[in-house]
Amino acid sequence: MSEIKVKEEIEVIEEPLKVEAVEIKLKEDIKLYVEPIDFKSHQITHTVVKPYQCSQCDKAFSKNVNLISHQKNHTGEKPYQCSQCGKAFSQMGYLNRHHRTHTGKKPYKCSQCDKAFSHKHNLVQHQKRHAGEKPYQCSQCGKAYLHKYALIEHQRTHTGEKPYQCSKCNKAFSHKHALVQHKKTQCGEKLYQCNQCDKAFSHKHNRVQHQKKHTGEKPYQCSQCEKAFAFKFVLIGHQRTHTGEKPYKCSQCDKAFSHKHNLVQHQKTYAGEKPYQCSQCDKAFSMNNHLKLHKRTHTGVKPYQCSNCNEAFSVKGNLIKHQKIHNGE
Repeated sequence: MSEIKVKEEIEVIEEPLKVEAVEIKLKEDIKLYVEPIDFKSHQITHTVVKPYQCSQCDKAFSKNVNLISHQKNHTGEKPYQCSQCGKAFSQMGYLNRHHRTHTGKKPYKCSQCDKAFSHKHNLVQHQKRHAGEKPYQCSQCGKAYLHKYALIEHQRTHTGEKPYQCSKCNKAFSHKHALVQHKKTQCGEKLYQCNQCDKAFSHKHNRVQHQKKHTGEKPYQCSQCEKAFAFKFVLIGHQRTHTGEKPYKCSQCDKAFSHKHNLVQHQKTYAGEKPYQCSQCDKAFSMNNHLKLHKRTHTGVKPYQCSNCNEAFSVKGNLIKHQKIHNGE
């Protein structure tokens, strides 16, 4: 690129134009910046300069605003609060992503299949599956992985490293997931605490589902009777009351059930299992609802009252039989 050409370009720019910052495109996509601040910003994109260093850790950032956001992780400051569940976040971006757990919104759609994601990062990772991309290769055995964390975990099979230790029994694991599962099943730890009540859960998903009880959110509506439900699986179970579908069949008899839970309870009668024991007498039952019915013999509670007379019953089935007398059946 000649000095004459540059001079001509600058003269044209400086003549009548009134601009705050102007960039001039020269040969080979080289940009000439009139304002020094523009040139400095442009240089950062090429050199990946990160002049904004965190004073509390070794992280650095190309923009001051990113450093300020990051420092909230150290101070514990969480100024952005969810209006639906009260959860607070250090950055607005985190709050926006969290909102999607309430709305169910998944704006990031895969162009090659019908999958959609609530986070852009998850879409990017998913698309690598379509491309067959496995950029992370083990230097010891040649195995390749889609994600860097998967390679790191794999390498522990060579080194024998077990960095994840249980604080209760000192057992160690090579994978974080294995430690989490161990805590849930062996040590009974419930890591996910509800911020609105004292309940805690061993699985994050269960906490998310539970919190809908506090918000009153019922996003799943029946198209036939307009009933709404907090959980999708409850809606699916409810819809079987309309269709009469009973997909859960007992392998030992010809009974079928609309809900899996009912089948499990039914199968306990064959196994002779009676895990539900009355605290007031020595009777035990295979189903929890049978225990509840039995307890009414001790308490005298009769919640099912006839609308035609003053009779009340402890069992709903007895009320139905009684009402047939009024109906002349």
